[in-house]
Amino acid sequence: MTLGLTGLALGGLVYAAGYEVRSFRLRRFEVPVLPSGTRPIRVLHVSDLHLTPKQRGKIEWVRGLAALQPDIVVDTGDNLAHSDAVPAVLDAFEPLLSTPGVFVFGSNDYYKPQPKNPAAYLLPTRGKARVHQPNLPWADLQEGFSTAGWLDLTNTRGTVDLGDLRLDFVGVDDPHLGRDRYDRVAGPASPEADLTVGVTHAPYLRVLDAMAGDGCQLLLAGHTHGGQLCVPGYGALVTNCDLEPARVKGVSRHPAEGGPGAAWMHVSAGLGTSPYTPVRFACPPEATLLTLVAAP
Repeated sequence: MTLGLTGLALGGLVYAAGYEVRSFRLRRFEVPVLPSGTRPIRVLHVSDLHLTPKQRGKIEWVRGLAALQPDIVVDTGDNLAHSDAVPAVLDAFEPLLSTPGVFVFGSNDYYKPQPKNPAAYLLPTRGKARVHQPNLPWADLQEGFSTAGWLDLTNTRGTVDLGDLRLDFVGVDDPHLGRDRYDRVAGPASPEADLTVGVTHAPYLRVLDAMAGDGCQLLLAGHTHGGQLCVPGYGALVTNCDLEPARVKGVSRHPAEGGPGAAWMHVSAGLGTSPYTPVRFACPPEATLLTLVAAP
């Protein structure tokens, strides 16, 4: 019995580290958030690349997403996992940089990943992260995205015009580090916008509540890795924030009970992992194409 369980565990580890962590998927959802009579918008949501320069397969897969011809790209952070990774990230996104885009950063854009006990990921979050790692060259990545014309939503608001449609965005810096300053961007959604979108790296409830309360119709986040290590038939055990596991990835409503004024939300399970925990189980890496359509 012991040998059998050991073999099963080893087999699961080989699958999680050798196959699933590299089995990139594209998920598709249709989200009814636009005004009646509005044409559909295709939003490519990419998150949590955790890229190192040698991950050529991941780079090429992201480059291939340009074939989807999205109307806009939303990057919800944690792009970097190495001090030399900025050129690799810009290479991965290069075919998409001519498309309108917006971005926020996560903790692993700012700070270099460090070895830690993998079991710690399965423990409940204890509030904002405390970091003492060396800085990563996030400013170089910020410059690369901004030079291409992508909108930096770090604790700010902005507008993107897609032809005859106006999209307003409100974003915050990473709540997992306690760098969110929603008070700087708080305020009701403009009636002039066809859609108001809230963007954050980590989907902490304080940020989601404030954005939905101000009238954001769509919320976009990453950070959770979809739970990363999930139980088949059950799902995620943790979210690495205070969002409940039932909404760890995919499309849901916020507040969760729905009702009038509830926003639609998409949480990306992301495309990568920390270099020190390079495993996924029952939670393949993913990017998402959201087709936004008129609400009934």
